[in-house]
Amino acid sequence: MQVEIGALVHKDCGHQVLEVLQGIEGVAATYIEAGRSNDLFDDRQFGEFGEASIITVIADEAHKEAVFDQLHRACGLEKSARGLIYMTEPVLRCSL
Repeated sequence: MQVEIGALVHKDCGHQVLEVLQGIEGVAATYIEAGRSNDLFDDRQFGEFGEASIITVIADEAHKEAVFDQLHRACGLEKSARGLIYMTEPVLRCSL
């Protein structure tokens, strides 16, 4: 089975994540979207809103902890409050 690992992080993290996760064992797919947030960041380029990266990683359940840790480090979340990261329970069915 697989899990979804997601992150809502500062816009600068998006491309770093792609580079880091492309060689990690257990990563089935990585998706990055751009968005705006009015409550996650102090840095707001658009008045009330700041740009954010919305990251979704589909990972094998056996490697979920390693992938989660790599995503956490790639986003720099151990140093500052630049967003949040979460992991779902195993996904029963996933079509890629």
